[in-house]
Amino acid sequence: MDRYLKLFPPTYNKRRESKFSCAAFAFVQIYITISILSITSLVQADSPQPNYSLPAADIPGIPLGNNDSDSYPNTEYAKILAYSLYFYEAQRSGKLPPDNRVPWRHDSALQDGQDVGLNLTGGYYDAGDYLKFTLPLSWVITSLSWGILDWGKGYQLANQSQYVHDMIKWGTDWLIKAHPDQNTLYAMIGLVSVDNNYWGPDNNIPLPRPSFKVNSSAHGTDVAGETAAAFAASSLVFRNFYNESSYADILLSHAINAYAFAESTPFVLYQNSIPQVKEAYASTNYADELVWGALWLHRANNNGTSYLNKAIDYFNANSLAGQNNIVNWDDKTGAVYVLLAQLVQQSGQDASKWKAEAERYLDGIVTQSTDCSLTKGGLLWCGGDSTSASLNPALNAAYLLLNYAPYATSPDKAQRYRDFAISQIDYTLGKNPMRTPYVIGVHPNSPQNPHHAGASGGIDITNLNNPSETKYVLYGGLVGGPDKKDNFDDDRSDYSQTEVALDYNAPFQNLMAYQVINSHIDPYYVSVPPGRPAPRKEGLSTVFIAILAVAGLFTIVAVIILFSERKRISSWWKDLRLKRSQT
Repeated sequence: MDRYLKLFPPTYNKRRESKFSCAAFAFVQIYITISILSITSLVQADSPQPNYSLPAADIPGIPLGNNDSDSYPNTEYAKILAYSLYFYEAQRSGKLPPDNRVPWRHDSALQDGQDVGLNLTGGYYDAGDYLKFTLPLSWVITSLSWGILDWGKGYQLANQSQYVHDMIKWGTDWLIKAHPDQNTLYAMIGLVSVDNNYWGPDNNIPLPRPSFKVNSSAHGTDVAGETAAAFAASSLVFRNFYNESSYADILLSHAINAYAFAESTPFVLYQNSIPQVKEAYASTNYADELVWGALWLHRANNNGTSYLNKAIDYFNANSLAGQNNIVNWDDKTGAVYVLLAQLVQQSGQDASKWKAEAERYLDGIVTQSTDCSLTKGGLLWCGGDSTSASLNPALNAAYLLLNYAPYATSPDKAQRYRDFAISQIDYTLGKNPMRTPYVIGVHPNSPQNPHHAGASGGIDITNLNNPSETKYVLYGGLVGGPDKKDNFDDDRSDYSQTEVALDYNAPFQNLMAYQVINSHIDPYYVSVPPGRPAPRKEGLSTVFIAILAVAGLFTIVAVIILFSERKRISSWWKDLRLKRSQT
């Protein structure tokens, strides 16, 4: 205060001015306090707090655990893995088994195949609807089988071995039905136009549900090649993990026959034979499936290198090298790079060429030197592939990175692959601007309104958000994910963000099996406080806006002080000028 009096000599001393000055100082103190509290609250909001996961659901087979992050295997990762398998049970079609764990599901679509004189009941509904498609289902079976072959120990540690056995077999049993002879494969059950006009439970699915096939006169190279891969990959699971050699032999026989069908010419995209599938799962190429199917037959057949040579021949003939397409149900080229490099190395041949191709592709993902980039929150974003379901490309990439890391040409590169993959897992499980783990049922911030007709409890196709609260929790379902700005609207009618699907959960489930084995810390969401922030619009960040607001408040306070002390300042200035003139 003495310094203040020396700076502003009291040439006058009116009581009103003194009160005003004191009020100004009080005003400054109040705003400083408010500013500090505001910034502190913002920092605290971003500081992780422990133990915010939801208790395990009362469902048989779901690990309960003790919520101890030091336990092994980690209880939360084991729970997520179990939830993912529960999600697949919620997608079952046909007559449900006695041990069905999803009480709101019923026997359904029991007439499938009657139009063609076959029993095509069973299998899985593709997404939040009641259609069945062979191409994406086969990709799911292949991908999950690959994950089991790599990280089957994760299922064992989480006590989920029987559940994943049943999950794969529910799919392969249906694929066997859909492949009644070597040159016939049913690829679609139902009509998009009919199904898209129904929103309700599974006990009133509308008809007709026609069965669509490819055969020797109406070919489908892509779907046949992928189905061959599914048969071959799953045969390895049943043979090597469950010692069910008889069933594995059946699957391998179907794989050989389906691949022979895929190789029949002319090569044709299956939507050219089944136009009805264009609205849902139109394929863009068949070359990747020809290579992919041959690679899995080589791995499953254990009979020389004829299928491996065939895969390399198709690879070269179709110029598959140098591509950067993200992996999904439609395009397996990136997965081909990884598996081909591994199989050539395991065969004892020089794999340097193929490892270089695999690492070129994976390096492009990690450095975003191709068509992909990172959102501000850190999610791998790959153009249009990410627009329709943003988490799926990122998680498929994460799976390939972790799968290939042991084969990397240097330890540093292997670690970079692992680090990037874990970053995508962490983003998916809550380390994102929305503080949302995008798997249903694990945290208060998890999606509450998936685009799923059966779980919603609604019956009004004109208003999907009725009821406002989803009736049944679809535990383990992974939603499409946020937009490019990391925003997520938990809106049931926005299928690009909130729909669930068989292929969304496939890489996610593989990664959870990996984490059960390898992670000794909790998933990120355990430390995320409840409360999802509002989606951020384009513009300034919250912290920057807060800083600007504080600066604005200080400016206002400064103006008030200067105005209240204007007479003293004027007198001081006159005295100062007078002293200078005298000297």
